[in-house]
Amino acid sequence: MASVQQFIPSAYTQTVQNGSFTWSAPSNIALVKYWGKKANQIPANPSVSFTLNNCETITTLSFEKKENNSDFSFDLLFEGRPKESFRPKIEKFFERIETYLPFLKDYHFTIDTQNTFPHSSGIASSASGMAALAVNLMSFERLLNPSMTENYFNQKSSFLARLGSGSACRSVKGSVVVWGDHAEIEGSSDLFGVEFPAEVHDIFKTYKDTILLVDKGEKQVSSTLGHDLMHGHPYAERRFAQAHENLSAIKTALVEGNVDDFIKITESEALTLHAMMMTSQPYFILMKPNTLSIINAIWKYRQESGVPVCFTLDAGANVHVLYPENVSAEVLQFITTELLGYCQNSQYICDEIGTGAQAL
Repeated sequence: MASVQQFIPSAYTQTVQNGSFTWSAPSNIALVKYWGKKANQIPANPSVSFTLNNCETITTLSFEKKENNSDFSFDLLFEGRPKESFRPKIEKFFERIETYLPFLKDYHFTIDTQNTFPHSSGIASSASGMAALAVNLMSFERLLNPSMTENYFNQKSSFLARLGSGSACRSVKGSVVVWGDHAEIEGSSDLFGVEFPAEVHDIFKTYKDTILLVDKGEKQVSSTLGHDLMHGHPYAERRFAQAHENLSAIKTALVEGNVDDFIKITESEALTLHAMMMTSQPYFILMKPNTLSIINAIWKYRQESGVPVCFTLDAGANVHVLYPENVSAEVLQFITTELLGYCQNSQYICDEIGTGAQAL
């Protein structure tokens, strides 16, 4: 059983004055959703996600030893320009992880970050951003402790990323990642994401995700607030149990290549996530009229054509269109002729299943 103690380092064997690292980390899209969390970013239920490939954050972390170690010291750049609005989030992140990275106050850091997807496109960048920062910080810790194993590096990176943004722990390693303790997933933990432990059927190894940008504005309810509204939610306990059941079922579908079951579970999970929002107190709706129009068009197209295309949603209005690679041509034709009119400025992003963070 994993415990937080394993991530508190003993004395380091090396010292370092300065240097820098650059990593990319992708976004991810949950198939079985987590909604609701306990203290210290612990999920109320397990989740499983596809790691994306093209929507990623690229972060360079530079560091220099300083005299005074009484406080955190860092500069933040977004696309090369100072970005003070990110400061409180990074400050809070450093406070949460200082126990696990005791060198943080000994250095001045420059964090220079950029996204490969349009800023404020409505694609969640907290997952990719926090994962990219976490793997950079772990590269630094590996300098101080060169005997660190690859497995420990990945586990602790995911553990740290989670403390910045829950779903970020699913963006470190693997194409299909499980986060949260689940009876049928070997090694699964609430503390970090783990690679899906079984061999995924070939059809899912090259799955596509085309993201339709319905609304690029700021969400009127933050995910953090949304998670909090699951405390005392009338349907919370049943929902948490359902997530365990759906994870078992989707595990079988992913292994057997059962696309029909995959579609049923994935779409049901997306709608359940939004049902939880609509039935919380206060209640809220993050879908837009165009979100519903897209969903109805996908259902109609699938029924008439037999093409196994489906949708999922994050906590927002944008629609992720999921489909096997072997039907790409017809699905993209359908998207461009029938769905683009529902997107803001006809914008969409073509993505696919990826493998996680990469050192650059």
